[in-house]
Amino acid sequence: MAKYLVIVESPTKVKTIKKFLGSNYEVAASNGHVRDLPKSQMGIDVENDYEPKYITIRGKGDILAALRKSVKKADKVYLATDPDREGEAISWHLSKALKLDDSNMSRITFNEITKNAVKESLKHPRSIDMDLVDAQQARRCLDRMVGYRISPLLWAKVKRGLSAGRVQSVALRLIADREEEINAFIPEEYWTLDASFAVPGEKKPLTAKFYGNAEGKISIHSKEELDGILEDLQDAKWQVKDVKKGERTKKAPLPFTTSTLQQEASKVLNFSTQKTMRVAQQLYEGIDIKGSGTVGLITYLRTDSTRISEEADQAARDYIAAHYGPSFAAEKQPDKKSGKKIQDAHEAIRPSDIARTPAQIKDSLSRDQYRLYQLIWKRFTASRMASAVYETTSVKIQGGEYFFTVAASKVLFEGFMSVYMEEGEETEGANVMVKGVDKDTKLSLKAFDPKQHYTQPPAHYTEAALVKTLEELGIGRPSTYAPTITTILARRYVTKEAKNIYMTELGEVVNNIMKQAFPSIVDVNFTANMESLLDKVEEGVVNWKTVVRNFYPDLEEAVQIAEKELAEVKVEDEVTDVICEECGRNMVIKYGPHGRFLACPGFPDCRNTKPYLEKIGVSCPKCGKDIVLRKTKKGRKYYGCEDNPDCDFMSWQKPSKETCPQCGGMMVEKGNKLVCMDEACGYVMNREKEPKK
Repeated sequence: MAKYLVIVESPTKVKTIKKFLGSNYEVAASNGHVRDLPKSQMGIDVENDYEPKYITIRGKGDILAALRKSVKKADKVYLATDPDREGEAISWHLSKALKLDDSNMSRITFNEITKNAVKESLKHPRSIDMDLVDAQQARRCLDRMVGYRISPLLWAKVKRGLSAGRVQSVALRLIADREEEINAFIPEEYWTLDASFAVPGEKKPLTAKFYGNAEGKISIHSKEELDGILEDLQDAKWQVKDVKKGERTKKAPLPFTTSTLQQEASKVLNFSTQKTMRVAQQLYEGIDIKGSGTVGLITYLRTDSTRISEEADQAARDYIAAHYGPSFAAEKQPDKKSGKKIQDAHEAIRPSDIARTPAQIKDSLSRDQYRLYQLIWKRFTASRMASAVYETTSVKIQGGEYFFTVAASKVLFEGFMSVYMEEGEETEGANVMVKGVDKDTKLSLKAFDPKQHYTQPPAHYTEAALVKTLEELGIGRPSTYAPTITTILARRYVTKEAKNIYMTELGEVVNNIMKQAFPSIVDVNFTANMESLLDKVEEGVVNWKTVVRNFYPDLEEAVQIAEKELAEVKVEDEVTDVICEECGRNMVIKYGPHGRFLACPGFPDCRNTKPYLEKIGVSCPKCGKDIVLRKTKKGRKYYGCEDNPDCDFMSWQKPSKETCPQCGGMMVEKGNKLVCMDEACGYVMNREKEPKK
């Protein structure tokens, strides 16, 4: 009998796949990549047309030796790494490292690790797709060039251990830009006005919102404007001007892609992107299910396609018709909408078998696995279901020259909502009933309810919001979102408090250097164009070396200019007037993982360090002592009194020496404006520009 060897990436898959194949098949794992560029150097021969120098990854020698033995015994080798460009590249590296050729080697891919999918893939072997491999080589080389040419500059300028990256530097820039927007934001006052009416024959009052007049919507910006409207309405007669009834349908959501899964798992389960990918990988590779053995529960987790195979689509419809009723199954497969080309070999993320409900297998899963599987199962099931139908009622009430409106809706047919609701979707006004009113019904006013509000600044990025923005801008691909965010958190360029992401002092320094010295690397459009070029390599339209040839000379020139300029502004340890209490020397300011701190220059003889509290030259409005720049435990900047904890003054914005000319209170800097800290005063003035140092 012929002997076959199937090589996969992870040992977990070995266990799962071995069960599906007969005794003629041996299954072995490469444990991910086996060859890569060397760590000690850039590893790209610029003189020799940018040829990459691949070496065996340290620690992989024994794995390769074992695989070579298995290859010798086999008549045919199947490379079954993941179905994306990274997986294709691993297969190519394996073929080189194991000296395989087309006569004894084939590439197979499957989108889910189930018996049918694996057996079917063996019927359709193919050769390695070099367009996919080249797209991955181009990406690897570009990332390596950016990392290995720019990171040493950051080491020289700021501190060792920092790094720059093609995608991570753009992500950092997006966060920094959002922080600037938030810091420069000045709240504006506005008012809302609700009115409650007694309806003839009804116990419950009807609450309506102020709309405007016959000319259109009116926004209320101040108490004066509000008082004017209330005065006009003092003796108004109230009646229903119009009642419109209608129907509204709400379409079922599309099944998950990598990005939408990360966003929803963050919102609903509070998972980080890294955790979502880790748990999804476990579900994909296989879980030991009581009574079924090891089973791959979901399809491949790195995809930007919302397509579903016809078999899975039909199975889902049959399941829905049987369990919820025929009217709940959608009529046809929803259209996928995507402007960019998607790898259509991929499907959306879905359960490998819809009949395997979360409740059935709960006992075999960890808590995290169960919650993520349930989310994927519900979303996929909902995506094959009929739209929800609402009955809508909108009422227009007139008083004098003004109109108030009521919008209400009730669910007529739940459709997909019987299974799944997206987080934060329950809309205001849903299931509010409007009874006893029709056109010309006379109403009597019970009370007005005016409320003062202030506009809110843009929200800080969360991991979910950052992933969404990166995807919308075309930066990075499904496999890069989680490692990008993990890297900038690990380098302490940003910090997470609750779910929000904030810049640290270190992140600000790195971002400013990148913006100054390498504007194109941190340019959103440049990076998005680079991604689309890599897609064209994948499609076989562009040669991968062309992309690298066009990129490197510009990078090299920018690095050489930056080396000269940054050499001139080398950061020396700044000497302070703080005396080291252990040896009497003047302490110096140094950069650490959390930003600046005071250290004794006598290191290593004297190892004394202390926090660096930078005075900003402004006195505390509560106790008169100095205000200093402080940091939270996570590294986020704020301003507080040096006498903390005895004095509790703090501000996220930098206090100014100027006092408010209107109320005499403290003012804070917001972009190019100064704003009174007292929201009730709200005085704003232009800030004088500081002379450039």
